[in-house]
Amino acid sequence: MPIRLDDFRQEVRAFLDANATARQAVGRARTWGVGSDQVAIFSAEPTQPGSPELQAARDWQRARFDSGLAWITGPSEYGGRGLAPAYELAYNALEAEYDVPDTTDLRIVGIQLVAPTILAHGSPVQRELFVRALFRGDLIACQLFSEPGAGSDLASLQTRAVRDGSDWVINGQKVWTSVAHCSDIGELLCRTDAQAPKHQGITAFLVDMDSPGVQVRPLTQMTGGAEFNEVFFTDVRVPDSRRLGEVNDGWKVAITTLMNERSAVGSDDTLAANDSLNIGWLMSLLGALGRGDDPVARRGVSEIYARRATTEYVNARLTRALQAGQTPGPEASIAKLMNTRNVTEAAEFVADLLGPRLVADNGDWGAFSWTELLLSTPALRLLGGTDEIMKNILAERVLGLPKDSPSEPAKGGSA
Repeated sequence: MPIRLDDFRQEVRAFLDANATARQAVGRARTWGVGSDQVAIFSAEPTQPGSPELQAARDWQRARFDSGLAWITGPSEYGGRGLAPAYELAYNALEAEYDVPDTTDLRIVGIQLVAPTILAHGSPVQRELFVRALFRGDLIACQLFSEPGAGSDLASLQTRAVRDGSDWVINGQKVWTSVAHCSDIGELLCRTDAQAPKHQGITAFLVDMDSPGVQVRPLTQMTGGAEFNEVFFTDVRVPDSRRLGEVNDGWKVAITTLMNERSAVGSDDTLAANDSLNIGWLMSLLGALGRGDDPVARRGVSEIYARRATTEYVNARLTRALQAGQTPGPEASIAKLMNTRNVTEAAEFVADLLGPRLVADNGDWGAFSWTELLLSTPALRLLGGTDEIMKNILAERVLGLPKDSPSEPAKGGSA
């Protein structure tokens, strides 16, 4: 019989009290000019391999896992707790009251995308090797899907894998790969049959990122950071035992990963709780600029508030579905679109208020810091599936509209 939810909360509270420090103030209240003015989604200083921050994240993940709190809904044979999603939601709510290391680099791809894919499509040996290690923080994973000529139309990828005895020899290039510079393994899509229809000639692999012939190069973003990478494969040998799923059936594997990605981005607390949506902060900005009584500016803040509240209702519906044991459907695409739009429009609203203060850093609190967020917003419309892909999903699966005509160019081939 599963543990009662109240007893589980007591267990979590005891774990957090013993291993973390409670925050002095919990809530969204902020005042313009007070404290940190950091508001970015993508940092100008991303985590580096071997850094104290990354080590702290791995240590925290291991502590959680060893206490049965890192994979609350997972199967017990791989270290999970086997409890309902309501228990995971309860843990997350309690952990938010404590200062703990940021595990984004472990979680965002390896735990939320790659591990569930291995669990669904991997061999028993692969599951034993990788799933527990990913959830425990022993391994970090990246997603090697996009290519310079295959972004939204992912099935057009050209990285090749050729069979050579018990190995596959891989040549090609991937791009926009998050945390590749910190990763131990990567979920890699390759073309293995050039003659087959493009969705049918793809195979998935689990590649060691330190293999000879793998080269990771950081991509500097407009924000000045380099959280994304391009990855080159030159005669990289991968044993067939690292093939994920059947030969030429990699599209099925990819769809599993992509659906997990859309669900994760749609419910991502990083976007939903970004300080660009903090209404108290925005109102104090109006006061600092002498526009506290400006009806046009106040209306702009009101619109941000209304959109944020609507998004919170959508995410609450997703939460109730999880608590009831249901699998959320296209709602994740709605939440992703709404979260992206909310942060983008808030960043543009503040940019209009601050004007030229955004252009050069003259030391003013809270001015130039918004440049980092403003320059990040185009990426929000791309990651986890472009806005156009999300709209296609909603049009076809919710509204029942016809798919694109076969005579028209494909839109969002990874949907």
